[in-house]
Amino acid sequence: MKLMNLLFPLRKVEIADHERGLLFHRDNFVRVLEPGTHRLWDPRGRMHVDRYDLSEPAFEHPILDFLVKTQAVLRERLLVVELGDHEVGLLTVDGKLEDLVLPATRKAYWKDVYDVQVRVQETLSDFEVPQELVSQLGHARGIDRQTLLAALLYAEVADNHVGLLFVNGKLERTLAPGAHAFWTFDRTLQVRYVDLRLQTLEVTGQEILSKDKVSLRLNLSATYRVADAEKAVTALSDFGDFLYKELQFGLREAVGTKTLDEVLASKDELGVAISAQVESRVAEYGLVIQSIGVKDIILPGEMKSLLNQVVEAEKQAQANLIRRREETAATRSLHNTAKMLERSPTLLRLKELEALEKVTERIDTLTVYGGLDGVLHQLVKLQDRD
Repeated sequence: MKLMNLLFPLRKVEIADHERGLLFHRDNFVRVLEPGTHRLWDPRGRMHVDRYDLSEPAFEHPILDFLVKTQAVLRERLLVVELGDHEVGLLTVDGKLEDLVLPATRKAYWKDVYDVQVRVQETLSDFEVPQELVSQLGHARGIDRQTLLAALLYAEVADNHVGLLFVNGKLERTLAPGAHAFWTFDRTLQVRYVDLRLQTLEVTGQEILSKDKVSLRLNLSATYRVADAEKAVTALSDFGDFLYKELQFGLREAVGTKTLDEVLASKDELGVAISAQVESRVAEYGLVIQSIGVKDIILPGEMKSLLNQVVEAEKQAQANLIRRREETAATRSLHNTAKMLERSPTLLRLKELEALEKVTERIDTLTVYGGLDGVLHQLVKLQDRD
């Protein structure tokens, strides 16, 4: 190669219209090569040319910092961006967002062909990203998706929910329904979502002794909502578990002070008693109880049998009482009827004829002696002759 350079000391270098070349002699920068044909006198082969395609405006070189600081001719043709630890750059080429410049970096871009601009944003105090910018970043062809995911935290809060933004473990703000995005540089971000709608909590299979030592199994249902999401999340590790335990305690206090008969007689009142005990405890943590009700009271097998016997005996006694009342009423009615018949011979005769009608309904053939008068006066007679 050196022999060829000695025989042909002139080198021809072609630079296309969309290219620029950096000429180095013994690794020392000489000049920028413009588009066209360049003939270089290089008898010892100590020159080399670094080519750059300006369709990619980023300028990268192993000694970028040195070249930018020492070569004014090169610095004039480049847009140099140097960002601090709490700054991020948005690269636009001809007004279109193309790339994201990360904090604490130095970048250089050719500005010979395109209008290259970098908009710098401070991320220390205001690290929320406008939604329209998030959309632009998602469509920028020069931004790697993994880089974008590492640079942004994207949170979407649904209707009837709130989001709680934690920065380095500390609650920073409450997020309203909608889309939100934040720069994650030099901080740890987390969003916790809280449902503000009315929710149901089931407390099932609670084994409790009544005041008279009867073992009961109860199922409780409660509806509640989160009134203050900040209190509920920051003061409690799990507000759902906290409410579940408070309902357990309230149920035990309400049932443990009553006998079995009182529990069975005031099932609906148990929810009111439990609410009175639980509401004040959970209110200080941002929770509001909407309703509490006891769904089921399950008795042991032997207790069920005894209660069934008691109920059966009560029903039998009620049936006997009703039967006696009916018999008494019937006897009283017969007595009144007898008195009326005694006072009215005509009414008595009508009763005799009514009895005759009933008799004749059951007889197929009736032979009459003595004429109709015998039938009317001798066949049926309800009273003895004196």
